[in-house]
Amino acid sequence: MLIANATLPDGRERDVRIADGEIDAVEPSLSGDPDVDAAGKRLFPGAIDVHVHFRQPGYSHKETWETGSKSAAAGGVTTVVDQPNTDPATVDGAGFDEKADLAAASYVDYGLNGGVTESWNPEELFDRPLFALGEVFLADSTGDMGIDADLFGDAVARAAEDDVTVTVHAEDADLFDQSARDEDAGGAGRDANADLWSAFRAAEAEEAAVERAVEVGGESDAAIHIAHTSTPEGIDAASAGGATCEVTPHHLFLSRDDADELGTYGRMNPPLRSAERREAVYERVADGTVDVIATDHAPHTREEKESGLWDAPSGVPGVETMLPLLLEEARRENLSYERVRDLIAANPADIFDLPSKGRVEEGRDADLVLFDPEASREIRGEDLNSKCGWTPFEGRRGVFPELTLVRGEVVYRDGEFGDAVGRNVRR
Repeated sequence: MLIANATLPDGRERDVRIADGEIDAVEPSLSGDPDVDAAGKRLFPGAIDVHVHFRQPGYSHKETWETGSKSAAAGGVTTVVDQPNTDPATVDGAGFDEKADLAAASYVDYGLNGGVTESWNPEELFDRPLFALGEVFLADSTGDMGIDADLFGDAVARAAEDDVTVTVHAEDADLFDQSARDEDAGGAGRDANADLWSAFRAAEAEEAAVERAVEVGGESDAAIHIAHTSTPEGIDAASAGGATCEVTPHHLFLSRDDADELGTYGRMNPPLRSAERREAVYERVADGTVDVIATDHAPHTREEKESGLWDAPSGVPGVETMLPLLLEEARRENLSYERVRDLIAANPADIFDLPSKGRVEEGRDADLVLFDPEASREIRGEDLNSKCGWTPFEGRRGVFPELTLVRGEVVYRDGEFGDAVGRNVRR
């Protein structure tokens, strides 16, 4: 395949030739009739979303590997990393193997993380092609996989022995504000007083847990990656402690000011923060302090979300809207295209040792996304491919891909899907 006249993230106009699933050449001009004339359009490396919950096994009514990976492909994500809190949890060899069998239906490449519980089997897990250890929960979330400090220390030390990165869900439950539970939580769904969830899982709980995580990581010389940091204090603690960190689109673009409108559809862990903290998080995304944008794509059905605040499940979908939202920010010149590339592709590839991915360069996998930078449109849940059928970003604008390639294969083009070609990046 030859893609001609494409504008790369750094602004260079180049022809890109693909052969045998790899980028064969990137030059100002290449001979041959182009398969795609990309004049006026931008060509990006496919996004690497290092934090998704595709819900299989155990919760296929929320999402499946087929629906979740189609949503990823339509949003320009060509690699996803699934977290372990499924049923069964991915905490031993059997759990990993069952999920690996289901992941074979993926339209995009994938990695599978292993989890930590009292009953985990590290020998079996580390004998599998593990992407990373985690999300290791320092407080309960969906799946009730929160662990104590001693087990966390043991798990981090075990991961360090095998040079495996530890992804940490950093909240200290001892610092949750229990008095919030005495307040009026309102009705169900969008009528719930969702701001109470933010008050309950207090911002201070994140900073303390990040500090503890990087301290434990330092004791074992382990690589620590902090998942879904939601506060500037948490980001700064990760950076100061030598850890990498990710920020989600919902913590980047939404705040407690949106809680009234969202209700339980805006309940997630960690929760939405104040507008002032959201702005400070955005500043750290823009200035390079934050390493990665990842979605924490965690779909639940509308029926499940239409519950009272204390009963509704935590989590929102996001794998299809992450890159479009960021490209809209670049279109508005709030972020540079190069910064978007680093956040969603180059940095994840470097941090998690994916040398064949993350950049539009000769010899890399032909994981590519083509889009018209001016083709901004409103985001509508009914237009998305996630099984849950809703989005917390309803009515916001995004720039969506028109073509997504995984190792040179067309997996999405103008609303149509190709074949499911995904494979485990660790193999």
